[in-house]
Amino acid sequence: MIRAYKFLIRPTVGQEQQLAAMLRDHCMLYNAALQERRDAWRHVSRTTVRYGQQSAQLKEVRAVDPDQARWSFSSQQATLRRLDRAFAAFFRRVKAGGSPGHPRFRSAKRFDTVEFPKDGDGCRWDSTPHDPVTRVRLQGIGHVKVHRHRPVVGTVKTISVKREGRRWYVILTADRAQPEPLPATGSAVGIDMGIANFLADSGGGFIPNPRRGQCTAARLEAAQQALSRCKRGSKRCRKAVEVVARLHRKVSRRRVDHAHKTALGLVREHDFIAHEDLKIRNMLCSPGPKPDPDRPGAFLPNGASAKAGLNKSISDAGWGVFLAILTAKAECAGREIVAVDPRNTSRRCPTCGHTAKENRPTQETFHCVGCGHKAHADTVGALNVLRAGLVRREACPA
Repeated sequence: MIRAYKFLIRPTVGQEQQLAAMLRDHCMLYNAALQERRDAWRHVSRTTVRYGQQSAQLKEVRAVDPDQARWSFSSQQATLRRLDRAFAAFFRRVKAGGSPGHPRFRSAKRFDTVEFPKDGDGCRWDSTPHDPVTRVRLQGIGHVKVHRHRPVVGTVKTISVKREGRRWYVILTADRAQPEPLPATGSAVGIDMGIANFLADSGGGFIPNPRRGQCTAARLEAAQQALSRCKRGSKRCRKAVEVVARLHRKVSRRRVDHAHKTALGLVREHDFIAHEDLKIRNMLCSPGPKPDPDRPGAFLPNGASAKAGLNKSISDAGWGVFLAILTAKAECAGREIVAVDPRNTSRRCPTCGHTAKENRPTQETFHCVGCGHKAHADTVGALNVLRAGLVRREACPA
């Protein structure tokens, strides 16, 4: 089982400058490799340059460029593989008929990660085991202090260094054995994701929606307005950009923290968890234009304004992040989790099974027109999700 760990590192002033230089040099290598691929393809011979050829040229590059020679050879190969993956994804989108999106050159501000493919090759996790302070050793930089807030279980495989604003992080991937499952509780639950409430469970419980983005909207709006009044490239503009980015990162961290705590509570209390198989990307699509048949060139109202507000609320809730975290925690805890078809889960009566649009007269109210059953619409949805999950488990036993 592969698990990732992310720790804050505390470099000295000199080490921070070296880390920035490492990112800058890897960015230059990335852009140079991209330029070589472009030039080769634009030539009349239509030559294709691949990763193996560019990796073989690294020795020559390091011999003539001392700035590149001071960094890990393996990390530079990882940067070239990163470009190769970008091109592979580009050609895959071309074949699928989607929007290709050709790989772009990266500015120094948009290149923020360097990967070391193997612990001990240009890097060393816990490089001073005799010292109570954890350190990671990076080639060309030295031993950097790490704020390790939890133990790392398993064998460290890869190490990445990432810059987020003014902070630096080290990200580890560790291969660990399957952990011991949590004690069985004999409980099963279905959950229904929502906007008014973050989720409702089949037992009638609700978890309120924290609306992290909405809580910070006023401060973020003021920061963005201040940024719009700045002259581009000025010192004041750079400070305003940092303020906006810092607010976005704070919202993201708080949203992930809420998702972790909510998922942990569900995993500890229930052996079986069923949730809707939501296609969130499709749910965030904007409505298409509606041409007016009576007036050529004119359009009818299509509800785009209301849909934009709904899309903003869905993104603020962070359903995708939560479901990914819930799945990972359930796997670690030995719990069973099932995704079911979300269609009509809030329109089907859990008592008589009657399904109709009229069963849900309002967003929160469920009133079956067949048998008269009344309940909260989200609770009804969670009950139907649980039943569908149990049926699917019986049909496809592990």
